Amino acid sequence: MRRLLARRMKLHLFGAFFVSLGCAALYKFGVAEPRKRAYAEFYKNYDPMKDFEDMRRAGVFESAPPK
Repeated sequence: MRRLLARRMKLHLFGAFFVSLGCAALYKFGVAEPRKRAYAEFYKNYDPMKDFEDMRRAGVFESAPPK
């Protein structure tokens, strides 16, 4: 029973480290990278002036009335 806590703590410390490393890698490759690609694809063909004119025609802005 001597040093039981120390041995178990070492095991749990390594286990927690590898689980957190796995979760971080899963988030990076499962969420962050696809999100970056989606934003890059969206802004590749994005025209802010066309979007502004569409919103202006829809009446979204009070300071820029529709033509």
